[in-house]
Amino acid sequence: MKIFVTGTGIISALGTGTGATLQSLLSGESGIDVIRHLSTGHKEFPAGEVALPNEDIARMLGVGYPENGLRTVLLGITAAREAVSSASLADTDLADAAFVSGTTVGGMDKTEKYFKSAFDAESKTEDSLELKYNDCGYSSGMIADNTGPFGMVTTTSTACSSAANAIIFGANLIKSGVTDIVVAGGAEALTKFHLNGFNTLMILDKDTCRPFDRNRAGINLGEGAAYIVLESEESVKRRNVRPVAELSGYANTCDAFHQTATSENGEGAYLAMRKAMDMARLSPCDIDYVNAHGTGTPNNDASELAAMERIWGTQIPAFSSTKAFTGHTTSASGSIETVICLLALQHGFLPPNLGWRTPINEGGIPITGTDNQRDIKNIINNSFGFGGNDSSLIFSKCQLQ
Repeated sequence: MKIFVTGTGIISALGTGTGATLQSLLSGESGIDVIRHLSTGHKEFPAGEVALPNEDIARMLGVGYPENGLRTVLLGITAAREAVSSASLADTDLADAAFVSGTTVGGMDKTEKYFKSAFDAESKTEDSLELKYNDCGYSSGMIADNTGPFGMVTTTSTACSSAANAIIFGANLIKSGVTDIVVAGGAEALTKFHLNGFNTLMILDKDTCRPFDRNRAGINLGEGAAYIVLESEESVKRRNVRPVAELSGYANTCDAFHQTATSENGEGAYLAMRKAMDMARLSPCDIDYVNAHGTGTPNNDASELAAMERIWGTQIPAFSSTKAFTGHTTSASGSIETVICLLALQHGFLPPNLGWRTPINEGGIPITGTDNQRDIKNIINNSFGFGGNDSSLIFSKCQLQ
């Protein structure tokens, strides 16, 4: 059964909407800069922040309390509404559709604001009631409520593969006959919990990150949201819409190697890519581009490169990490990078691996300049989460019967 993408929506450090995102990618402009909106003492770490404060996003969306104090929700509504609009979905279409959203931070920004006063209080207070918004499912529900009358709403939370797994879950809902239409993706705001947690792991880079570079030093965190509309072939024909691409293959694996690290031979990444190709009935030579997870950490990039070498040997297809554009948007990265892949597929370009200078080994040379002369048919998008929860998605040019 074929699954098609009929709409996209995105907001990140590259801008608001698919148009702004495309322009930034083609111009090679990174969205990573000094931290301006997050209230933190760690200004030494650059990040890929969305340029707008909560007040401006809330005003743009026309929402009030409690959405206006939840950045993950605000980012999610922005991207979800664009996806629904670009797919020309009406409320009648959404009534039977599913909304699947990936997040891990959820409403942590509100929790950070109210937790101490609630904890110090001797009894339940108004501040303590604000803590209910911490739940990941609350964020998904509020995004859905402000986007359309969905028939089903659910959440995936598998760290940095959350949004990719939301897309996989959405595709499985369609294949199992639960629904014909799914809006799937993820949203994640930058929080102090986020920044401090990764700083504790000692994997944040004080300079702009350099994925797949021999001298890479770690992650630049980011934030944002992206959603895509998935539809069955029957629904596409019934609604008479033109698909953006086909979700031709996908896989989720778990190597269970370590809580945060990946294995030296990239077993989980290898299996995810290999099984996704098997589902799509593609051979390694059919893949034109790999949007790598490529976080910029010593462990991830060496492991992911090893996995690619196991599949392609010395003939690795064009690959790059776009995290030097957006920062690592953690749970939202799978869908943000999906939209980037779909833009590449539609417009025939491959985004460069910004900041790269020196190869890890002889074969590990990513794309270093924007390539606008490509006939791209099949793209792999990798998203790897803590605990070895690894997912690969394959998007292909459409072939409607």
